[in-house]
Amino acid sequence: MNAITTAVIDLKQLELFAQGDTQVHGRDARVKVLVTLFFILSVISYHRYEINGLLPFTLFPIIMVCRAELPIPYLARKMLLICPFILLIGAFNPLLDRSTLWQVGSIEISGGCISLLSLLLRSFLTIGAALILVATTGFTTICQALERLGMPEVFTVQLLFLHRYLFVLAEEAERASRARELRSCGSTGRGIGSFGSLTGHLLLRTWQRAERIHTTMLSRGFTGQFHGQRRERFSHADLTFLISWSVTFLLMRTMEPATLLGSFITGAFP
Repeated sequence: MNAITTAVIDLKQLELFAQGDTQVHGRDARVKVLVTLFFILSVISYHRYEINGLLPFTLFPIIMVCRAELPIPYLARKMLLICPFILLIGAFNPLLDRSTLWQVGSIEISGGCISLLSLLLRSFLTIGAALILVATTGFTTICQALERLGMPEVFTVQLLFLHRYLFVLAEEAERASRARELRSCGSTGRGIGSFGSLTGHLLLRTWQRAERIHTTMLSRGFTGQFHGQRRERFSHADLTFLISWSVTFLLMRTMEPATLLGSFITGAFP
């Protein structure tokens, strides 16, 4: 199967997970957006050398994945895709920051290595929370929740168009790639020199198709608003969900349970 086709199917699979029937799926989208936002803000508020304080925050994605019955291998593959980019961002940390912060026996661990590990952990936590939000809510419902929370409608509509036209771009790229392979004899026409014209044709084809789609939408009465199929009501269970997780994140951020547990263990077993 073509790699582009596989990528499109993989992307659509994330939206299919949002059609589940669990308690997490049934929560109000605004509540899930706010909880995820509080989680991300709590995680990124730590300084670059923090690792112990971030460990308790792994409970949130673990609990959400278990309660939403999401496939762990799928989410793990998605999160591993960001590893090269994160490593590229923090690759020079061990070289630029060589001051010793930790010492395990005779092994000295520099601040650059610790900051790189902290960057990896924070990236996995935040991106994992975002993936869980999409997999339990759906991108369209998330945009509707953002609009109901006060985001200007023009931004939510742009996000929806961006999400939908990603699939249009992928489908056009798949057709162009298949045509290129069928018309090439052996390796002729498949070198790197053909990618320039292929990219140009892809841009023109997606532009023309986008114009046709927009004309069709206008002929059917599109006025700049998307009407979702799910209309949610804020319930007491949603309020409990929001308050409980918000208080948990606040306690994790201020009290640092990992440090308290380590102090208790070292004090109980000197």
